[in-house]
Amino acid sequence: MSAGASDRTERSAPGLRLVAPPARLADAPAPGWAHIARLSDDVGLLEHARHAIARREHGYCVDDVSRGLLVAARETQPTAQVVRLAERYLAFLTHAQGADGGFRNRLGYDRRWLDEPSTGDWWGRALWGLGTAAARSTVPWIRRAAREAFELGARQRSAWSRAMAFAGLGAAEVLRAHPRDAAAAHLLADAATVVGTPGSDPAWVWPEPDLTYANPALAEVLIAAGDLLGDEPLLGDGLRMLDWLCDMQDHHGRLSTVPVGGWRPGVPRHRYDQQPIEAAATADACATAAAVTGDERWDDALMQAINWFLGDNDAGTVMYDPLTGGGYDGLKPDGPNVNQGAESTLALLATLQHARRLASRGATRPSGGLA
Repeated sequence: MSAGASDRTERSAPGLRLVAPPARLADAPAPGWAHIARLSDDVGLLEHARHAIARREHGYCVDDVSRGLLVAARETQPTAQVVRLAERYLAFLTHAQGADGGFRNRLGYDRRWLDEPSTGDWWGRALWGLGTAAARSTVPWIRRAAREAFELGARQRSAWSRAMAFAGLGAAEVLRAHPRDAAAAHLLADAATVVGTPGSDPAWVWPEPDLTYANPALAEVLIAAGDLLGDEPLLGDGLRMLDWLCDMQDHHGRLSTVPVGGWRPGVPRHRYDQQPIEAAATADACATAAAVTGDERWDDALMQAINWFLGDNDAGTVMYDPLTGGGYDGLKPDGPNVNQGAESTLALLATLQHARRLASRGATRPSGGLA
């Protein structure tokens, strides 16, 4: 993970305040659930917003509800509001699940499903959310119901690498809590096989011909599989992939995520439109690498992901609305797309959870601490 001097050009959308990169983790706001609650109703979590106002006409999707359950389950001391949201999201996912373990994805605001159960990315994200709730929720009945739904979904497999990576990360959560769970172990091993391993060309070690979306999750699932399944070479492959990806996404010392449209060898890299979910995926993967290896150098890349939301990005602008707590939907050359959808807000929340954990860890050290 390389470092360098920042030559940030300060630009933003009209009316947005630029902030300098934070000197301390204490400058990061606490994770706040107000905007997610604003987007939630008695059915689930509405997908899109115009500015901070929910767009009911776009309805709901399992992708975002799964993310909501995952982030809620990561709260170690959830409020009553967060527990209610987690229960609602879990009910949505169990309703979306078919008898064979696949999942529908899209539900209209009129409560009519728009597709049939299958194993696309949403299946993988559902298993990630369910596995996290089964392992981490502080509420016993949420853990039980989530594990039952996870076990049903874990019978399926997907041909898509990212769907398998997401499902594998859910399986890793289950295995950390239940090391003898054979279904989770098999799913995690199969996910690593589908993702593949890095190549020998140091200029392009990625196991795919281009970088598209959710790239850090591919490296993270190899790291988790290598750790939990006792496969040291696989662990090394995942760490190598993540290290290379972090170098690729380092732009003058700041995080510059793979944007919409992706990157491929031999083609100049464009920088926009960057998505908050990519910064959050980088934070997740680096946090996993740090936890597995005990190597604090991964905290540097994690801090880049945190700082991306706080203003140290290619446009030099904050990526959330401090009034609503909503995360902005994308980073453009002149600043953010100020719509505050569910995906972007959950990406912000997930990354701020990492910031809170790092700050807490630094505060318990006998001297110094994280800057």
